[in-house]
Amino acid sequence: MTGRVLIADDSVPRLAPHVRLRYDEARSRWAVLAPERMLLPDDIAVEVLQRLDGQRTLAAIIDLLAQEFQAERAEVRGDVIDLLQDLSDKGFVTA
Repeated sequence: MTGRVLIADDSVPRLAPHVRLRYDEARSRWAVLAPERMLLPDDIAVEVLQRLDGQRTLAAIIDLLAQEFQAERAEVRGDVIDLLQDLSDKGFVTA
């Protein structure tokens, strides 16, 4: 078994290969889909997940979100790292 992946500023997070972010028409909301699992993220989580392109570092994603939502970078950073670390621990996100 591999160790825990720690999400850090220089990480390049992306959805795990078996995971998809899709808009669920039946529920009129976004869903994170994985084999035999589904999450219904809130609107803020969707904003974060939509930016996981496997190209940008976490620091770049945080900068983008802080600018877009006119929020303090430190606060955005803490929230984004908490979210992505939780999703990484559950196998939905890799870095």
